[in-house]
Amino acid sequence: MPTALSPSPPAAGERASRLLERCRTLVRPALADAVARLHPWVGEMAAYSLGWCEPGGAPVSTPAGGKGLRQALAVLGAEAAGAPRGAGVTAAVAVELVHTFSLLHDDIMDGDPTRRGRPTVWKAYGTGPAVLAGDALFALAVETLATTPGTPRTDIPSAVRHLSTALNDLVRGQADDLLFESRPWTGPAAVRPDEYRAMAEHKTGALLGCATSLAAVLAGAPRETVAALDRAGRHLGVAFQVADDVLGIWGDPAVTGKPVHADLLRGKKTFPVLAALGTPAARPLARLLESADPLGAADARRAAALIEAAGGRGAATAEARRHLAAVDACLAALPAAARTTDDLRALLAFLVRREM
Repeated sequence: MPTALSPSPPAAGERASRLLERCRTLVRPALADAVARLHPWVGEMAAYSLGWCEPGGAPVSTPAGGKGLRQALAVLGAEAAGAPRGAGVTAAVAVELVHTFSLLHDDIMDGDPTRRGRPTVWKAYGTGPAVLAGDALFALAVETLATTPGTPRTDIPSAVRHLSTALNDLVRGQADDLLFESRPWTGPAAVRPDEYRAMAEHKTGALLGCATSLAAVLAGAPRETVAALDRAGRHLGVAFQVADDVLGIWGDPAVTGKPVHADLLRGKKTFPVLAALGTPAARPLARLLESADPLGAADARRAAALIEAAGGRGAATAEARRHLAAVDACLAALPAAARTTDDLRALLAFLVRREM
């Protein structure tokens, strides 16, 4: 996921890359075994969405999937909580399946034709098949947790409830995000910044929090350990969402994969816009946004300049940094009995300051 914060030193990038690769290598066999349990056609769509194959099932020469952030959070969260490695792998598989399911459905809802430089599943296979594949991935995620090999400390029911809570929050956040687009820019019905924060925590933060804490739940870790890891992931999600909003207006299309000013052209209520509209300098911006629906390319360029002049871009960066500080505070609050969080801290500190 792209971010808009300052870059990290090269050494931090090398360490983060090694951590991501370590976690992907650990999780990939179990994830492949899970996908292999699906109907062959549905499994092909799942493999395509994960970047493992082309339409029709031919293997790819170069993997086209994501960085494996949620997998890494699950594995490193398990280590931070002192949970067994197997719990981290199981949590990583379940969360990755849910994340992939959500992307399949998000692409349909948003009408996005490409993801990571490839046709989205609904464009490659059709809308109905993509919905089916998403449903199958969701069911497979729950099954993965429900059939976890048990030990005396394994708490499968609590883990399933934890994942279900995150899913409910994700749906709530997605629903609010869609509804925001139909609300006015100004006036009593306008979207407030606190509504945005709640949406971002649900839409993006819930699954990151679940990823970071799910292995701890599965392993029967103390409640305070689970809560601290979950809060860390949720704050990280808000920071990611706000930073992504900045890129949605000012990001380089070569990096983001989106047209310049993409979010403005869609009329999305993103944090930089909401922050700018709350300032005394916002009147020209409000008039522009309310006069054109949707904005054209020229108006979007002008709106981006007005948002920056009104302080929206700076406010968004400050908001993201505030949530990053909260992430660090949550990790610092982990009980002393928890294992080292050095790897988890190193990964999070890097990811939120680079373009992914």
